[in-house]
Amino acid sequence: MKILIKNIKGLVGLDDGNVLKRSGNEMSQLGIIEDAFLLIEDGVITDFGKQTSDFQLPTSNFHLIDATHKFVLPSFIDSHTHLVFAASREEEFIMRIKGKTYEEIAAAGGGILNSAKKLQAMSEDELYENALVRLNEMISFGTGAVEIKSGYGLTVKDELKMLRVIQRLKKNSPITIKATFLGAHAIPPEYKNNSEGYIDLIINEMLPQIAGEKLADYCDVFCDKGFFTVDETDRILSAASKFGLRAKIHGNELGQTGGVQVAVKHNALSVDHLEYAGDEEIQCLKNSDTMPVGLPNCSFFLGLPYAPARRIIDAGLPVCLATDYNPGSSPNPRMGFIISLACTQMKLTPAEAINATTINGAYALELSKTHGSIAKGKVANVFITKKIPSLSYIPYSFGVDMVESVIVGGKVI
Repeated sequence: MKILIKNIKGLVGLDDGNVLKRSGNEMSQLGIIEDAFLLIEDGVITDFGKQTSDFQLPTSNFHLIDATHKFVLPSFIDSHTHLVFAASREEEFIMRIKGKTYEEIAAAGGGILNSAKKLQAMSEDELYENALVRLNEMISFGTGAVEIKSGYGLTVKDELKMLRVIQRLKKNSPITIKATFLGAHAIPPEYKNNSEGYIDLIINEMLPQIAGEKLADYCDVFCDKGFFTVDETDRILSAASKFGLRAKIHGNELGQTGGVQVAVKHNALSVDHLEYAGDEEIQCLKNSDTMPVGLPNCSFFLGLPYAPARRIIDAGLPVCLATDYNPGSSPNPRMGFIISLACTQMKLTPAEAINATTINGAYALELSKTHGSIAKGKVANVFITKKIPSLSYIPYSFGVDMVESVIVGGKVI
């Protein structure tokens, strides 16, 4: 089956298929063709261009979509989520309204430990069914590839349970999913006075089983104040690398705690959060291939500073933006809202925000060759907007879903 999208107001995010990421001034470069067409065959993009007066329709067996007054963009790539969880945590939302900090809630048994307790009591099948509903919702909002972390298990049994749920989602979802092992998300209560014991459990029991079952693509550590130190992070990532798991880091969400530096040391694919990143961290990133990832939903919801994305770009670096979708600090899977926050709070232009949520997201998941832009031969994951006056209307209309229809793998969802 062929799909032809015609009369496209603007076909957005074009490149030649060789762009892995956009950095610095390149992030303002957003290839656009007005009055365009896009042809999809057998699940991949096969042709696109200006729709001239002599434009010829395919002769047979094609599905025609008229995109008059609408834009077509590459699907979003959400490179940081905690999609598999047992229950929401709105009770902590009330606690924050009353003045409790993230750290105070965590110290009282809330936060990650709250989610872990609930997840440990839920069956794998129920976790899977709940996560599948959330995943399908994300797809409807324009997301075409996603990373999902474990980290709400915090026992050997339950971390494996989470990763097996993610494995099932990989097999049954139309979009590409990458799995990240985040056993080092928090110290469980039974190891409160024995953090070394829990780190040994991660290194000597969790990692070998996860690698043996090929359940994870990456290994993440929450390297931050009150969680895992730089030295502990270094040990865990060194062990993970022996099993072929590349690093991804939660870093500098709660302070300048060395997360960026240890990420660069381990050639991490990305370092995520960066709410507290200064000149030293930016300079460190300039000498690396590690992608800086901002999570503006978390800043918005918790009242934290926003990652200094403007300064990072102005320093010549790339920036990726993701949802951090989770029940405690970012209960919102809409990448369109991320673009709005990027523009209103982080002072990115719409073009920079779109690159941050598409091609740079693809880089943060090692998918740049197949996802993240409109290029011949790439997977046909795109979305069509509603009728809108301009591309800037997407971030301008914050909180409003501008996605009208979604195509994943060459199929209309």
